[in-house]
Amino acid sequence: MLSIIIPLRNEIDNLENIKDNFNKNLKNIKFEVIFVNDFSSDGTFQKASEIAKGNLNFKVFDNKKKGLGGAINLGIENTIGDYICVMMADLSDDFNDLKNYYTRIKDKNLDAVFGSRFTKKSKVIDYPFKKLILNRIFNTIVQILFLNKYNDYTNAFKIYDAKVLKNMLPFVSESFNIFLEIPLKVISRKYSYEIVSINWYNRKVGEAKFNIKELRAKYLFTLIYCFIEKILLNKKIK
Repeated sequence: MLSIIIPLRNEIDNLENIKDNFNKNLKNIKFEVIFVNDFSSDGTFQKASEIAKGNLNFKVFDNKKKGLGGAINLGIENTIGDYICVMMADLSDDFNDLKNYYTRIKDKNLDAVFGSRFTKKSKVIDYPFKKLILNRIFNTIVQILFLNKYNDYTNAFKIYDAKVLKNMLPFVSESFNIFLEIPLKVISRKYSYEIVSINWYNRKVGEAKFNIKELRAKYLFTLIYCFIEKILLNKKIK
């Protein structure tokens, strides 16, 4: 079974599209969608609750610790699937990529599959230019520090074996930096993973929640924290 965690903050206008897209695209896959409301102020929780009442494979939880970190931790704790994927409510990710993730992680018995939006095969539509430049600089720094060829650490859209993800709980990051923390811990702890090309499409409804200025210090903290953990783990192995 596939569990998909979708954190929500003021995404009421996207919820019907999310429901319709999952029911349409995952007809042949047993799945559950875990909505985690992250202190929305626009009726998102009420709308998500309505969807959950009418669709048994949708569940909704109310975050108790404000921020994406708390939402993702709560979502992971409440999944029942064998594999867990995180997707954002803006529908920027490709459902064909989700199905590819699910097939690969099952058939190859992997602990994770990491998607990259920055390969020759990837299709990226309307990615903000300033964000793109900062993204490429930061991911290159991470590649160098961790001596790893993966180039899209900060993207939320990845899939994991549920046992692996739950064994790493709780994650300490409070915001979008949790999407850096998780893959770095997978890599440092020597779990098996594969890298595949994925597509990305900028949101058409609602406003982006990502704020570069607010998140710089948090990403730096996570990078340092995970790098120290990597060093300590290497010393233990030796």
